[in-house]
Amino acid sequence: MYFDTHAHYDDEKFDADRETLLPLVHASGVEYIVDPGCDEVSSRAAIALAEQYPFVYAAVGVHPEELTGWSGRLDAIRKLTAHPKCVAIGEIGLDYYWDASHKEEQKALFCAQLELALALDKPVIVHDREAHGDCFEIVCEYPDIRGVFHCYSGSAEMAKELVKRGWYLGFDGPVTYKNARKTLEVLDITPLERLLIETDSPYLSPVPRRGQRNDSRNLAFIAQKIAEVKGISGEELARISLENGKRLFSLA
Repeated sequence: MYFDTHAHYDDEKFDADRETLLPLVHASGVEYIVDPGCDEVSSRAAIALAEQYPFVYAAVGVHPEELTGWSGRLDAIRKLTAHPKCVAIGEIGLDYYWDASHKEEQKALFCAQLELALALDKPVIVHDREAHGDCFEIVCEYPDIRGVFHCYSGSAEMAKELVKRGWYLGFDGPVTYKNARKTLEVLDITPLERLLIETDSPYLSPVPRRGQRNDSRNLAFIAQKIAEVKGISGEELARISLENGKRLFSLA
């Protein structure tokens, strides 16, 4: 059984077949899915999916690419967190790949949502793209926050420090790519009890499905690659990552 801790089934790429696909995903052995929001609209959509499907849970938040008018939207995000199937604040963080010209605004948005998570005692799902130093510095200012660095792409040294502080690291389809040397180095030093597996569906399909629309049934390819690095079976890796996800998101 698998836990896809990061999949965007609210994305328009699933509009044509979402209602047939999600039951198939669950029947394939995916026990839980967390669908993270990226703004108020997608956060509401994630909540709606969680209401419709017992195995889907939601995270709500404002992604760093959604800076415009963010301060006025945090009240709506706070209200959404009251839903019983909202298990985290996310996806939040910093992204200097798409926009390196508004770093201070991104930091302010990130900190505001970390403070919200702290006040509500909820974990966070962190998006960190080409902003590793700033992301690490900011989360270290909130030592009581727990959460996951989604699709981890930082250094092995930063990974060591994060897991020391109780963070989880999420691994996605790129772990299966030919150029995954850096990711494999990180994976090698990540304790089994601190790793999660994700698809980031509909994006980042693993080999051998690279280039196709991703969905949670592809977790098996990710789990098998990680298991090979860790010297355990794919089934054991699936079990461990499932328990890790349940622990982080407080699921029975």
